[in-house]
Amino acid sequence: MTDPVESLAQRVAEHVVDHLAQALDVNALVQRVDLNALLDQPLIDTLLARVDVNALLDRVDVAALLDRVDVASLLDRVDVNALLDRVDVNALLDRADVGEVIRRVDVGEVVDRVDVNQLLQRIDMDTLVGQTDLGAIIARSSGGVASEVLDTARSQAVGLDRLIDRWVGRLIRRRRPPPTAPAALLAAQAEP
Repeated sequence: MTDPVESLAQRVAEHVVDHLAQALDVNALVQRVDLNALLDQPLIDTLLARVDVNALLDRVDVAALLDRVDVASLLDRVDVNALLDRVDVNALLDRADVGEVIRRVDVGEVVDRVDVNQLLQRIDMDTLVGQTDLGAIIARSSGGVASEVLDTARSQAVGLDRLIDRWVGRLIRRRRPPPTAPAALLAAQAEP
């Protein structure tokens, strides 16, 4: 059995330490410590050499640590312009897969965002007309029209020729139907 005085002394010591810890301002104490002077001591180098950093990091609860970080406050302190000044845009573009970027672009959405009226207002029509070869355009379009007119005239001439042939056949009272092609062409088709 232990001595009752020793047991009493143990309890008194626990109360004294507890009251001392509550009365002690740890933050004020830490602020009074000169960390630079402490780190300059050779004893600290010896202690740090014995610290297993990996084991220490294994005991750190990173999730709990990150929960305590005020990310918004941290981002408020970042100078984005200074950060962007340090970025090598050319090296970044060299690493980018431009083909993949283009494949991801929704062309329909891009076109929907284009203000066509504003775009047309930016076109210098006088310069455009001045640099356009209107003669070539007229020649091409009139050539197409002339071809269509000629085709229509030929078609109507063939129809008129058939009408005349039927009337002539009735007037001379032709008993057999007329040949389907000229005689020379019929002879060439008959030869093997």
